[in-house]
This record gives sequence, structure tokens and C-alpha cells, in this order.
Amino acid sequence: QLELVESGGGLVQPGDSLRLSCAASGILVDDYAIGWFRQAPDKEREGISCFSRKEGSVYYADSLKGRFTISRDVAKNTVYLQMNNLKPEDTAHYYCAARISRICSGVGPYNYWGQGTTVTVSS
Repeated sequence: QLELVESGGGLVQPGDSLRLSCAASGILVDDYAIGWFRQAPDKEREGISCFSRKEGSVYYADSLKGRFTISRDVAKNTVYLQMNNLKPEDTAHYYCAARISRICSGVGPYNYWGQGTTVTVSS
């Protein structure tokens, strides 16, 4: 049975770093496009980045390049989101999701979602 489990969130101060993990079971991350998304309170869900075998790293929000970096460890079947120099506006619930189409730049929906992990950036 497939499952995506996010971890690594928490309460940090501005300027701190976090690495979020998306551990997959029931599917192989190498065979899917795996994306990171976030939703801040009272705001719509925002795409952050995605990793696929064909494309490597894809960033949906260019403004986050240089602070947020996506990577994966195929042996661990896990996708990561490294977040540096965190700001209060990064406070959100962060999700990972898998897309059957296997292409980050595709227009189809992400089919499988984790429950997410909360990141709070506050002094």
C-alpha cells in the first residue's frame, strides 16, 4: 500500500535551516515525479519544486531558488527539501506528492499526497 510520509518540520527562528524528508513506500521515487508544496494559513497551496528522473530538479517558484533545494536518495526511496535562511513568510504546512505522469513539467494532477509537516518560522 503506497504511503508518503513527511518529516522534519518544526519551530525555528528566522535565518535557520531545515531539511524536510518525504519517505515513500509502495512506490519507487525513481519512477515518479515527486513534488513539494506548501500552504500558509488563509492562502492557496503553492508549488515549490519537483524532482523526476528525466528532468532532475525543477523549481515551480523561481523566487525560492538559492534558498530551497530539492534532492533525492533513491537507495532510501526518499526525497528531500533543504530550506535555508528561513523567513517568517515560509511558515506553512509542507506536503510532498507523487505524480503518475512522471514529469514535473506536465499539466496533470499529482495523484498521491502525504499528510504534511508544519514549519513555523518565528522569533
